[in-house]
Amino acid sequence: MKFTREVKTGILAICAIALLIFGYSFLKGKNLLEDDRTFYAVYDNVEGLIPSSPVTINGLVVGQVVSIKFADTKGNLVVEFNVDSDFTFSKNSMAKVYGGGLIGGKSLAIIPIYEQGLDAKDKDTLPGKIESGLLELVNDKLAPLQEKLEAAITDADTLLTSVNGILNVDNKNNLNSIFKDLSATVKNFKSASGSLNNILSTNEAKIGVTLENLNKMSTNLNKVSDSLAQINIAKLGRELEVVLTNFEKISKDLNSGKGTAGKLLKDDKLYNNLEKTSKQLELLLQDLRLNPKRYVHISVFGKKNTPYETPTDSIH
Repeated sequence: MKFTREVKTGILAICAIALLIFGYSFLKGKNLLEDDRTFYAVYDNVEGLIPSSPVTINGLVVGQVVSIKFADTKGNLVVEFNVDSDFTFSKNSMAKVYGGGLIGGKSLAIIPIYEQGLDAKDKDTLPGKIESGLLELVNDKLAPLQEKLEAAITDADTLLTSVNGILNVDNKNNLNSIFKDLSATVKNFKSASGSLNNILSTNEAKIGVTLENLNKMSTNLNKVSDSLAQINIAKLGRELEVVLTNFEKISKDLNSGKGTAGKLLKDDKLYNNLEKTSKQLELLLQDLRLNPKRYVHISVFGKKNTPYETPTDSIH
């Protein structure tokens, strides 16, 4: 059977149209040769997600995004995607938009939840969720840093302005004078340091002897300290306590008039007798000095002794 050229042309055109439709549907994410399921999810922002973006379950690609359209007048977006796997999950499973790096776009992942009797079916709408991508995280981290950097720059500018205000002509001249004085001070200190070095080098032997003497003195002090440490402080304290007790007893005896010393302190009669005796002894010594012949008689030729005459100042 022969086909005419017109028939052949028509068949070729039909095949081309079919291939075009199949290719267009495939590019949109819908495979006409497979029996897949279609799901929907609603988001307020799907920046970076485009049709034909992959759909994954636990990291495995199971479909792709078919289309993204406005869901209402508030600007919410509805994402249509298909799943060509017969893997079952609940209709409460989460459809999460994630990813978004410096080069690659975002993807859609189904976070499966397993609930019996609530299996997700074709045309169901899954709850949507958006996960911050790399750029969003970087922006979130850089925003506070940017604010701090701007504040630091502002503070630095204010500081430089204040410094410029302080460093006027008079203050600059004062600073130059201060630096000159500081330079002179450093020179004087350097000269003094050189003189000190000369003194130390000249008297090095004397300084060595002095240090040796100090060392010996320290050794002697250590010996004295060791000797003091060996003293029985407890025994010395007990003996001192005994001495103080005896002294206290003697003091009480003297105050109470016991003993000779106590009577001497307390007995007025004894004191008067001692005073009278002392006065008589003084007169006796005075009379002995003034009239020695009364007490010492030297007779060479047997001369009679001079009779004793009672002194006028005798004490009766």
